[in-house]
Amino acid sequence: MSDPNDLSAFLGEAWQLLRRGVADSRSPARYPTFATVSPSGVPEARTVALRHASQAEAVVEVHTDIVTPKVTALRAFPVAALHVWIPKSNLQIRLTARVEILTGDQVNVAWAKVPPASRVSYGTVPDPGTAIDHVYAYDKPPERDRFAVLRCVIDHIDLVHLGERHRRAEYVRQDDWAGTWRAP
Repeated sequence: MSDPNDLSAFLGEAWQLLRRGVADSRSPARYPTFATVSPSGVPEARTVALRHASQAEAVVEVHTDIVTPKVTALRAFPVAALHVWIPKSNLQIRLTARVEILTGDQVNVAWAKVPPASRVSYGTVPDPGTAIDHVYAYDKPPERDRFAVLRCVIDHIDLVHLGERHRRAEYVRQDDWAGTWRAP
């Protein structure tokens, strides 16, 4: 770990862990909890797979089926929170973001990178969340038109390191990231 008093290094370590989550399916950062607010105002959380993380862009991305309840929620309230726990580092990463729903030609490059066996995640029939008669009363044909990228533009990061002495920092995006130490 870097100098514990270095706000910039602390933020850099968090982004490095997020990038590792994109590259390594065994990384705990690969599967953050993604929270939205339903159209009726109820909080909803689910696990997603992290597909892109860029500190320079202040963006993380996940993929989804366009007809999922999370997309319905994001159309009503285009904001989300992501939570990542890295046990080996004793680090909690919390992100809040404005979410853009990308579809059609905007996601051609991302779709091309989805392995054929994983494409069945986009096209469940009946739609995800629909009541069914028995446990396997659904089909999963790959449907390119149902594929979407959720581009999460991060505006706030909260980091908590649970070491011998806990550390907590909050970062707000302006032109660059402005960090402040907070009581843990």
